[in-house]
Amino acid sequence: MGAKARTGTVVYTARTRTTGGRDHGVSRSSDGQLDVKLAPPCSAGMGTNPEQLFAAGWSACFEGAIALVARKRKVALGEVTIDAEVDLHLADDTDYFLSARLSISIPGVERAVAQSLVQEAKLFCPYSKATRGNIDVTFNLF
Repeated sequence: MGAKARTGTVVYTARTRTTGGRDHGVSRSSDGQLDVKLAPPCSAGMGTNPEQLFAAGWSACFEGAIALVARKRKVALGEVTIDAEVDLHLADDTDYFLSARLSISIPGVERAVAQSLVQEAKLFCPYSKATRGNIDVTFNLF
């Protein structure tokens, strides 16, 4: 059984082409704004890896979700900082899986309000929606 299909207006489509995979490959976006070399995690090779790209995308998206929720609730924000960590696990020599931690700083906002912004942002952020129930995720507010 697949997930229930959702409908809505497409507001943006990201297009990339990857060749060579994580082992010395490249990924480029159709608009030329992204052009990265790929390398395995912990390798001496020049390049990033999919886990770093995922962490960067998720943290940027989550910051945007916090800002959206704050605007909706008329909460003034300073500079929000999110440290994202995505772990690549290996079980049984062939079973790879991910886990993640997002550590969030919302300076100048009362802790209870900041916590409620994070909780509500989890409902808006597409990355958080996509990973909900699929990987272990910890959200820390500091």
